[in-house]
Amino acid sequence: MAVLKTHVALNVTNIEKSVTFYRAMFGLEPVKYKPDYAKFDIPKPALNLTLNLTNSVQTGGALSHLGVQVESTDEVKSAIQRFTDAGLALFTEDNTDCCYAVQDKVWVTDPDGNRWEVFVVKVEDTTPDKNLVTTAAVGEVQIVNKPCCA
Repeated sequence: MAVLKTHVALNVTNIEKSVTFYRAMFGLEPVKYKPDYAKFDIPKPALNLTLNLTNSVQTGGALSHLGVQVESTDEVKSAIQRFTDAGLALFTEDNTDCCYAVQDKVWVTDPDGNRWEVFVVKVEDTTPDKNLVTTAAVGEVQIVNKPCCA
């Protein structure tokens, strides 16, 4: 079976600033770097990230944020150190209840306003008693009292 890899293509207004940011974000050099294009081939998480130079970028739009889920708080701390060493502005959250899960995370923003988080999930579901299910026959949504992963 072929390896699946997510591809994200971002429009950027300054290729040099964006490459500098993503070098720090992922701790890697781009595998391709042109005056109007850069490609990062990230092995973990499997991601093909391309940067495409454009005249303008509308910050936000439908995108909320991007993120990389890691396996441990130590990996979050490593990202914090990498971002600090690169001089990036960052925001950290420890034991925060976000998306109905307890997480440690660090946030950074790229030169065009795309927000990224590096995070570890410490508790998968803080309110399993409030999970919803759809009853296929009638299309209704109802609350069921069962653990999320049962």
